[in-house]
Amino acid sequence: MVSDYTGDVTPGGEPDVRRLRDLTITKVAVDPQMSNNCYLLHCGTTDEVILIDAADDAPRLLSLIGDRSLTTVVTTHQHWDHHRALAEVVAATGAAVVAGAPDADAITDQTGIPVTRRVGEGDRVAAGTCDLTVIPVAGHTPGSICLYFDDGESKHLFTGDSLFPGGVGSTFGNADAFAQLIDEVETKIFGRLDDDVWFYPGHGGDSTLGAERPHLAEWRARGW
Repeated sequence: MVSDYTGDVTPGGEPDVRRLRDLTITKVAVDPQMSNNCYLLHCGTTDEVILIDAADDAPRLLSLIGDRSLTTVVTTHQHWDHHRALAEVVAATGAAVVAGAPDADAITDQTGIPVTRRVGEGDRVAAGTCDLTVIPVAGHTPGSICLYFDDGESKHLFTGDSLFPGGVGSTFGNADAFAQLIDEVETKIFGRLDDDVWFYPGHGGDSTLGAERPHLAEWRARGW
C-alpha cells in the first residue's frame, strides 16, 4: 500500500498517520524535553483503539481518540516518561492496562493504576480484529515488551525503548543488562523477523530491521 508516512514527528506538531488494510497507526510526539512517541492503533472494522504508551499530554491523546472506544493502553516498560498520562487517560476512558509482567508492579506503584493484564512471550493484544504479538525484550528494564503486527501485506514492530535506529536502548552503564539486551534484540527480533519489518521506537524516528541489521556487530562491540 502506497503511503506518505515517514514517522517524523515533533512535540507540539501534527501526528503522522499510516493506513494499513485493517489498521490505522497514528504516531504523535509529546513533551518537548523527552520527545516521547505515543501510538494510537485504530481498527477500521470495529472502530476500537489501543494506545501504546500514554507518555504525556493526556488532553492531546484524548482528543486524538475522540469518540472512539479506547479498549487498552499498553505500557512498553516501567520508566516514568512512558506513563505520565496513564492515570488521566484510564480515568477518562476506562481502558484496560497491559504491561510486561516483570514491570507491572513498578508501573502500578508509580501511577496508582493497576495493571489489568500482565503479558509475556507470545501473548496477544487485540486492537479490534487485529492481533499484536508480545515479544519480551529485557535489558532496558526487566519487563520491557515489543509488539509485532503482520497483516499479510506489511509487518510492523513497536519497540518501546529496546530498539532504535542506530542501536539498542540505554542500559545506564550496566554491562550485564547491555549483554542481555543486545542478546535478546538479536535473537528475538533480528533472529525471528524479516528485513522488511518497519519498527516504531519510543523516541525519535522509525527504521526497518533491514536498515539496522548490518550494524548489530558494531553495536555489540561498542557496548551501547
